[in-house]
Amino acid sequence: MTSAQKYVLLDRDGVINQDSGDFIKSPDEWIPIPKSLEAIALFNQHGYQVIVITNQSGVGRGLYSDATLAEMHFKMSRLAAEVGGEISHIYYCPHLPDAGCKCRKPLPGMLHQFSKDADITLDDIYFIGDSLRDLEAGIAAGAKSLLVKTGNGEKTLAANPELNLPIFEDLYDAAEYIISS
Repeated sequence: MTSAQKYVLLDRDGVINQDSGDFIKSPDEWIPIPKSLEAIALFNQHGYQVIVITNQSGVGRGLYSDATLAEMHFKMSRLAAEVGGEISHIYYCPHLPDAGCKCRKPLPGMLHQFSKDADITLDDIYFIGDSLRDLEAGIAAGAKSLLVKTGNGEKTLAANPELNLPIFEDLYDAAEYIISS
């Protein structure tokens, strides 16, 4: 990996945008967490390409279509661009939890697909999530998993006090850590 090719992998719901137990089903429901879009811009300013890795079983549940998901991602990318940020690629798993796919986190399939597409190993790549399944997927793929307290992060931490990995208040806090390391 050359110095020009730096990546950071982000979960979406609960890391970049507010999460909901009822799913984020439309662009109107997609609301950024304060400073998350600025964190994406900060990564970009320091040479990182931002890749989103997200479970989106709402597609498989019929709660929203692939087209609606694309509209949500367009909004996310547009709002990031408005503050100087760019999301290079989005990987998502549309499958239901019991579908038996290899892409749904906590399985590392989407991270492995990114690794294959970018022709890199993940051992020096950070993956930032707010749930145990994010952390498990990152660890299984060989990435450096980080937890943010936004979204489900506080619950994840409370349920797993033995977690031995860096923990941050939010994505911006994690971005500042990564760019300074």
